Formats: sequence, C-alpha cells, structure tokens
Amino acid sequence: MRIILNGQQAFGKAALEKILEAGKDEVVGVFTAPDKEGRPADPVKQAALEHGLPLFQPLNYKDEENLEMLRSLNADLMVMAYVIIFIPEAARDIPKMGSICFHPSLLPLHRGPSSINWPIMWGATKTGFSWFYPTDGLDEGDILLQREVDIGPDETLGDVYFKKIFPAGVDSVLDVIDAFRAGDPPRSAQDESKATYESWCRKADVQLDWGRQVADVYNVIRAGNPQPGAWTTLNGNEVQVYDAAKVAGEEGTTGEVVSVDADGVTVQAAGGRILIKRVRPKGGDKIAASEWAASAGVAAGTKLGG
Repeated sequence: MRIILNGQQAFGKAALEKILEAGKDEVVGVFTAPDKEGRPADPVKQAALEHGLPLFQPLNYKDEENLEMLRSLNADLMVMAYVIIFIPEAARDIPKMGSICFHPSLLPLHRGPSSINWPIMWGATKTGFSWFYPTDGLDEGDILLQREVDIGPDETLGDVYFKKIFPAGVDSVLDVIDAFRAGDPPRSAQDESKATYESWCRKADVQLDWGRQVADVYNVIRAGNPQPGAWTTLNGNEVQVYDAAKVAGEEGTTGEVVSVDADGVTVQAAGGRILIKRVRPKGGDKIAASEWAASAGVAAGTKLGG
C-alpha cells in the first residue's frame, strides 16, 4: 500500500519507523508541523530526512495547492499519528481509503488534548487507546480498533504513556494498516451518551490542596508527573512535586511537614500522608526532596501551601 504518515513528536517518529521496518508498504509522503523559530526540528522531520522520504510541512490543509500536493501522492491511506493541526475532510478523504487517527484514550471517553492526565487524576484503574476514522468533530468518528491498559495504583502519567500506551500504540500501527489491506476494516460508532471532553491539564489543575483526601492529593501528583508538574508553595515560593508515595499516618494539621529524612519530606493530608521524594524549586532543576529541604530550611512543623 501507498502510505502517508502524518504525525509529530516521538510517537509520530516511532510509528513511521515501525512502518518502514516492516517493509510491507511504501511511505510516499511524510507530513509534520511547520518548524518553529528557535526550536529543534520535529523528530518526524528528522526521521523523514534520514530515510530520504518526501517531506511536507503545510501550515494548513485548506489551500488548494496543498490539496493538490496530497492528490499527487496517489496514496491509499493516511495514518495520523499524533496530529495537533486540524486536517479537514477535503484533505482526509484524498487517499483512496481515507485516513485513520490515533488517540490515547478509550473513546468516547476523554476526548481532548490531555486524555491521559485526567483519568489518573480521577483515580481510574484503566485507560487505553483508540484508532478512529476522524471527522471534523474533536476525537469523534467511528472506531476501528481499541486496546485497554491498566493504570497501576502508583503509576504516573509518564509510566502509563511511555511504558504502556506508547509502545502498544506504535505496535498497533501495523495492525491498523493490515486491517485496511484486508479490505472492509472494522468500524463501530462511538456511544455519544458516554462521551466526555476535557481541555488541557494546566498548571491551575495540579495545584496541591493538602486539605483534600490523601488519595486525591496523590492522584494529582501522579497525573502531573512529568507534565505539567503538580506544585505547592513554601513561604509563597512555588515548588513542583514529582516522585512521591502515599503513606499511612495519624491525623494532623494538613499541609504541615511531619518529618524530613533521607527518603524525603512527609506532609500531612486528610486521612494520610504524602512522602515527597523529588521536587523542582521554581527556576531550578529536579532534585531529591531531602536536598531541597536542607537548602530551604524545611523541617517538621513547616507549613506547605496556602
């Protein structure tokens, strides 16, 4: 088959290389976002250049010139692997078999750009990914393939994405292409009654409220690690919280440091405590929480937040 790979970042690059390694199909064009001044080239662009593949970086897909360029490739299928530029129907339908798009959630749940952060934050025990037939609606369209992954009780955003969704999603690229190759690929409608949409998980969403139940505080930390980074304050100065653990303990004053030792800084929340292991003070690098405590004068009785 003649394949267009349209994608960005590490996932798009890995999907492209998976197709090339399989050697069953011809990649007739690679599309990625335009370069940004002062920023490194997108990994998808780098991979395309390394493999000598035709590379295109249109700013939009509405111009007739860009549509004609797509037509000239005579593609069978466009694989959209992490695409954040809107691609209208006029472009999506140019390949003979249309286009198929990846999304890291079990659609119709968690439509939107931060689809892994939110289920972790809300204490979900599973998520997954979908390949779907994109429409002009955000993450709408019939489903071709879905796969579930578990969310472990201590797993972070980074764990769930990089250790589970990313590798399984990349491996599934070949299954998706094979489904089209076989003819009559599966499609099932999304259940709109179950649809949810959440916007970006931003800084304000991961501010730690030590007065909440310890499980909720822990989930916010996990959901923000590594991005956007949960945070609290010490004497009005922000500090981001990364690696942490939920630990038992008696009730106390929420937000108060209970102890500091080589393992980190233990802070009281409602119904339990959080052991902070790794932090990033504002303007600094990630460091062990014990190192931060020593430099910032954090000790038992120190108040965080509020």
